[in-house]
Amino acid sequence: MPPRTEKTSALRVAVLADSDTRWKWGALTARRLTTGDGGASGPRTEISGLLLRGRATPTPRQLAEVGDVGVDTDRVREVTAVEFLRLVRDEGYDLVVLALVGGAVQAMVHGLAALRLPARPVVVTGYVGVVYEKLADGLLLRHGADVVLANSRHDAERFRAVYEGVGADASAVTEAALPFLGGAPHTPEQGRDTVVFAAQPSVPASRADRTYLLRRLVEHARLHPKREVLLKLRSKPGEHTTHIEELPYQRLAEKLPGGLPPNFRLVYGHMGEVLDRTDLLVTVSSTAALESLHRRIPTAVLTDLGVRETLGNHHFTGSGLLTSWDHLDGGAHPEPDAEWLAGQGVAADGTYATAYDTARARVAALLAQDRLPDLAPYYTPATAPGYLPGILARHHLGPDGHPLPGAAAPRETGGVRGAVRDAVRDAARGAYRHGVQRVAPVIRRLGEL
Repeated sequence: MPPRTEKTSALRVAVLADSDTRWKWGALTARRLTTGDGGASGPRTEISGLLLRGRATPTPRQLAEVGDVGVDTDRVREVTAVEFLRLVRDEGYDLVVLALVGGAVQAMVHGLAALRLPARPVVVTGYVGVVYEKLADGLLLRHGADVVLANSRHDAERFRAVYEGVGADASAVTEAALPFLGGAPHTPEQGRDTVVFAAQPSVPASRADRTYLLRRLVEHARLHPKREVLLKLRSKPGEHTTHIEELPYQRLAEKLPGGLPPNFRLVYGHMGEVLDRTDLLVTVSSTAALESLHRRIPTAVLTDLGVRETLGNHHFTGSGLLTSWDHLDGGAHPEPDAEWLAGQGVAADGTYATAYDTARARVAALLAQDRLPDLAPYYTPATAPGYLPGILARHHLGPDGHPLPGAAAPRETGGVRGAVRDAVRDAARGAYRHGVQRVAPVIRRLGEL
């Protein structure tokens, strides 16, 4: 890819993320779009890691557990939306990857458009995993980016249909794959028999359903005492991920009658490392199922709580993977449907090496343009006057995409005043996180009594 500036031969990339999994997706997507294979080949790329401040901003532990994404986590910093836009204005990035929830993507697209830079960056966005809810809403909030990545042929077709159905330009939709697929193909080992349940922060949502799944997993461990049964957790209590977890499995496990059998363990860490020793992956609808299928690990998607849109397991209809704990207790291992797999971007057939070729070529063509066209999102003050202003206001932007009064005040740096301001900001941020992560879930649960 040709350089976009005369100051440096490196391609300057900014990744803005709002959670641990979106940081992983964004950083790896940036590398796959700019270095060919996610490694060190290709032109030199400078990636700036930026975390959008909010309730799900990842902790240092969560960043460390994401694994190597090619960005030094010590150099990753938190920013507000207005601070991010100021950085784009001042730093001259060539490429911006928005690894954000849909509303934040829309706000950043409008904010970038309002900058009216003579040489604006290429803007890329997409989804971190399976898209099973709010398809139209999420897609239209991402419209306006130069590239909207789809993780599979199936998703690309759905995305284009939504855009075309409302009369929006669908040319930004570009088929690729999940950027974090990888690892060695599954190879059974003598004496190893490991079942992993991939937990999800918000699926299922109720205490009864989560307790049921935990109880069945523990019972499976008791039925198979020679099998290692692992509950793979996304976060520790009090930490937030992409989705809110109000009922952590760790807390439910503490109250489970009879305790936990010796062959049952709770595990954290990088999913790829857990899959290295997995012989059967079980989930309700986690993206981990796609990682598992990519490596040809036997994979099961549970039907115990029904096949329902709210659970996301409806995405796996036709996959051959749907089954129940009763069948798994009896030794069943589902066999994936080859045609279904071919449309889901898991690239179990060895085509993953070329999955980003089209997206990479598209980004390269955009970078080579002398001047990019103005960003043109579907939502404008004329098309969504009752919806868009509220989305922008959440990020302290006005209906025209410019910062609201007071939001763009210069930040104090250095000196006693700067230190005091940073201390007050950190205290306020800590109080806010404590409120949304600890207090609010308790209040909501009390309201259900």
